[in-house]
Amino acid sequence: MAKFTFSEKKDTRSGFGDGLLEVGKKNDKVVGLCADLIGSLKMGDFKKEFPERFFQVGIAEANMIGLAAGMTIGGKIPFTGTFANFSTGRVYDQIRQSVAYSGKNVKICASHAGLTLGEDGATHQILEDVGMMKMLPHMTVIVPCDYNQTKAATIAIAEHEGPVYLRFGRPKWPVFTPADEKFEIGKAIKMVEGSDVTIFANGHMVWQAILAEEILAEKGISAEIINIHTIKPLDTQAILDSVKKTGCAVTAEEHQINGGLGESVASTLTANYPAPVEMVAVKDSFGESGTPEELLDKYGLGPNDIVEAALKVISRKK
Repeated sequence: MAKFTFSEKKDTRSGFGDGLLEVGKKNDKVVGLCADLIGSLKMGDFKKEFPERFFQVGIAEANMIGLAAGMTIGGKIPFTGTFANFSTGRVYDQIRQSVAYSGKNVKICASHAGLTLGEDGATHQILEDVGMMKMLPHMTVIVPCDYNQTKAATIAIAEHEGPVYLRFGRPKWPVFTPADEKFEIGKAIKMVEGSDVTIFANGHMVWQAILAEEILAEKGISAEIINIHTIKPLDTQAILDSVKKTGCAVTAEEHQINGGLGESVASTLTANYPAPVEMVAVKDSFGESGTPEELLDKYGLGPNDIVEAALKVISRKK
């Protein structure tokens, strides 16, 4: 398969904003709710185009989730927007009781997730949200990798019946997936074919995995890269098919090592095809202020960290 390049960098949150505008034009049941962060969530164009379908709830995230749940009873498809920290940690009870429990058709869209939030620091850099949300019955959990995939995912979840957690980020990031690539919920994407080790990644870490694959190739190691954009429902068949070929795996995610993608992949392999796994993730700590690149490197989420994990897991396989 061809190697990946990029000609521009765009933030994934803009992919959400552009996707929301597009689904708003297609479906008049789509409504937007925001907790005083219209600019940060890139929801301004939707508000301008459909002012009667946009609701600014202010700094009242719990109320926003309750409103969204109620709107579904009338047939609306609400997209809520705020930072990932406020979308989950601040309103977990409301999500559990009012959305997940009854399977309400609410789309919880969360920006500024993970370390790449950057200078805002540890209090805003939520690293536990994927674990929190994937444990909820009925909840679909999606972590797209770039602008194009985030836009496509936003469009796709409007057609999906049931609650969804869509996680994306703040920084400008390489745009490397095709603009016309169909997004299929629960269906992983093979980015690079390989035979020695599988790298499962999502979000910003997919690009880090691509850079790591290039380094590994220079060392004569063939790495397969699988983009696990949907953590729940998990594409277990894609995981098993790849690891049965390579014999080992590395997971890479911008999340705590507990509760995220790595845990899901390891559980799948333990139950079906035991194989060695190394996890590249934040090692049970909070973040701090810094640039996205500085923080990814400091907390062990850089391309070289993925390379190191791949070399380690291959040695375990042998």
